[in-house]
Amino acid sequence: MHVEKINASPYDSNIYLINKKFLIDTGMDATTLIKELEDHLDLNTLDTIILTHCHFDHSGAASAVAKESGAKIAIHEDDAECLKDNSASAADIFGYKAPNIEPDITYNDGDKIQITDDEYLQVIHTPGHTKGCICLYEPKSKSLFSGDTVFPAGSVGRTDLKGGSAEKLEESIEKLTRLDAKVLYPGHGNVSVDNVNGQIKQSHQAAKQLKYIQL
Repeated sequence: MHVEKINASPYDSNIYLINKKFLIDTGMDATTLIKELEDHLDLNTLDTIILTHCHFDHSGAASAVAKESGAKIAIHEDDAECLKDNSASAADIFGYKAPNIEPDITYNDGDKIQITDDEYLQVIHTPGHTKGCICLYEPKSKSLFSGDTVFPAGSVGRTDLKGGSAEKLEESIEKLTRLDAKVLYPGHGNVSVDNVNGQIKQSHQAAKQLKYIQL
C-alpha cells in the first residue's frame, strides 16, 4: 500500500491518497486539492473518495473533486443524510452550507474496500464524533486511518457537535484497542508509528474520562 499525505490548507483535515486510486477525505479547499492531486496522478485514475465522516473540513471539497475526476463518493450510511444538514455537517461552524452530496456508495461496519489484489481496507464503524464515523484498517501493513475518532498521544475527537456521543466514542475506541496497529494516519496532526497500540489505549482512557464528565 502506497500512502501520500496531502494538506490543502491549515484548516482542512488530513487527506490521504492511497495507491493513486483512493482518496480518504478531501478537506474544504477544492482548488488547492485538485492542483495537488494533479501533481500526483491523472485525475481520471481516481476511483473512490472515502469520507471518514460528514464534517465539512473532511468533506467540503468532495463534490468538486468527484466532478473533476469522475470518482465515486463513499461514506457510512449513518452519515449520508448529514452531508445535507448545515449543523450535522458542521458546515455552519466554518461559515459554509452543507456539502449537499448524494453519495454513490454507503458503507456498513465490516465492509471491505479492495485496494489491490491482496490488500483491503476494513470499514470499522466508530460512532461518537458523528453517528457515522468510520476508521479504516489495512491488515497487511497494520495501518489505521482513524479520521477524528483517535489522534496521536491519546487524544480523541470532540463529541459536543450534532450527532456526537461521549458514550459511543468510548465504545468505539474500545473496539480499536483490539487491533494490532503499527501506523496511525489520523484525521488531523502527524502520522505516527510510535507504539500506536499504546496510543490508542491512552485514547480509550481519555474517552472514558470524557464519558464520565458528560454523564
